[in-house]
Amino acid sequence: MLRSLKFFPVFIILLLSACSSPALDDYSDVQFELINQNGETVIFPDDFEGAPLVMGFIYTHCPDICSFITANVGKVYEEMNRTDNVQFALVTFDPERDTPEVLKTYAQAFDMDKEPFQFLTASPEVIDAFMNRVSVRTQESYSREFEDGDRMYFINHSDKILLIDQNSRLIFDYGGSMTPINIILEDLEKL
Repeated sequence: MLRSLKFFPVFIILLLSACSSPALDDYSDVQFELINQNGETVIFPDDFEGAPLVMGFIYTHCPDICSFITANVGKVYEEMNRTDNVQFALVTFDPERDTPEVLKTYAQAFDMDKEPFQFLTASPEVIDAFMNRVSVRTQESYSREFEDGDRMYFINHSDKILLIDQNSRLIFDYGGSMTPINIILEDLEKL
């Protein structure tokens, strides 16, 4: 019994750190030209500097966790005490299907087609480079081609929301669909 109590503090620390991980990267040395749901060009990270950014990664044809990630980003906004100095973005890793128009419809379904939310896409090459830089991993998991030439596919992907500070530094990397909103809110308050 005494031996197992010795490792209890380590277990608690590991358990608590599973919800978020500390700062991993500084994005001030990169530039990505993205397009929002309104067809406007957005430069990451330049256009987000000066205010904290809550950023999630989704695709609109996702059958499961992407809707939870999107809803969690929306809940962070809804539950914040002060929202005037925080930005919110959701970036697709499926640019072939997630055009600005598709992202706009998706944003409307979550009542997020308004400030301060941006739903972002780009060319496949830019999205691949962007996802690589933010450590979002994707892999096509199922694909089916129909007789008319249309193709249906699903993507396995990282489940994450990032908190990036006003200087383009990654502060936390959260489990996007599973991190309690209050943890993200507490971290935002510190910024």
